Amino acid sequence: MTRRLWLAAMGLLMASCVQHTQVAKAPPPPPSVWDRQIHNAIDAGDGDYQLRVLRQKLAADPDNIPIRLEMAKAYQDRGYPDVALEVCRLAAARFPESGEAQLALVRALRDMNRRTEAIDGLTAFLKAHPQSGPEYFSWLGILRDESGLWPLGEPAHRKALELAPSLDYLHNNLGYNLLMQKKYAEAAGEFREALKLNPRSAVARNNLGLALANLGETDQAVASWQAASDATTAHNNLAAVLMEKGNYPNARKELEIALSYNSAYPAALKNLELVSRLDGHAATLAVKPVESRWRRWKIAFRRLFVGPLQDSRTEPVKTASAP
Repeated sequence: MTRRLWLAAMGLLMASCVQHTQVAKAPPPPPSVWDRQIHNAIDAGDGDYQLRVLRQKLAADPDNIPIRLEMAKAYQDRGYPDVALEVCRLAAARFPESGEAQLALVRALRDMNRRTEAIDGLTAFLKAHPQSGPEYFSWLGILRDESGLWPLGEPAHRKALELAPSLDYLHNNLGYNLLMQKKYAEAAGEFREALKLNPRSAVARNNLGLALANLGETDQAVASWQAASDATTAHNNLAAVLMEKGNYPNARKELEIALSYNSAYPAALKNLELVSRLDGHAATLAVKPVESRWRRWKIAFRRLFVGPLQDSRTEPVKTASAP
């Protein structure tokens, strides 16, 4: 074989080898959480008539803010809070002057436990776009309260009330903020104002009871709680406040009163057990013996045909340890 033929043969052999060589490729990166959320949301939307209609409406009218916010709520209701938040972000970015879009974004951030971002965004929005509606300042106060920023929440609640003094829930919100700051007298005043505007507000009435109990006005506190629920709950609530203050003897008395109305009330039984551990005294309560159905029938039968018997009289009350 000549050198030229040998080179040609080598070239064919190398060409053949190259054609059959396979280069290993790196596997594609796994989809991110956000990508999965998007694909899942699209799949859900494709099979969901309401979402499909909303997407069609938005495609035809992209400047329609209510449709965008309705779509965000639809995704939220279907268990896609990340997608709902992104829809709200896009709406707020596209329409920066829309208070409606900003509040929707605030609620979506709160649902995702991103309150700091919600507070910063709403504060910046109110500086750039002053609003006359109380809901903006009410939301700012609520977000600060939920973040434990009680002193900063107070002026926001007061601003909301300044704009709408006739709304009972705004008085209740400010009252609760003051209650958490231990400004009990001011808090009670706000709860009373809320009840003047809405006497049927159980929330304001319960909060008023808490403020009065912390002021030492126990009888009025019980009356307020009892108006919203019942005597058992009212005395148990007072006992809880007294326990928190370290007044265990009076707390025990209130629990005994609560259990005298309902000896099986779970919250009072648990509090009685707790106060017993705190003050080191055994938990006891008076209970009546439980008679069997057969014994009750036998006593009734003998009464009918024989008359009152000694064993049918009420037995002495026994004491039993609280469970």
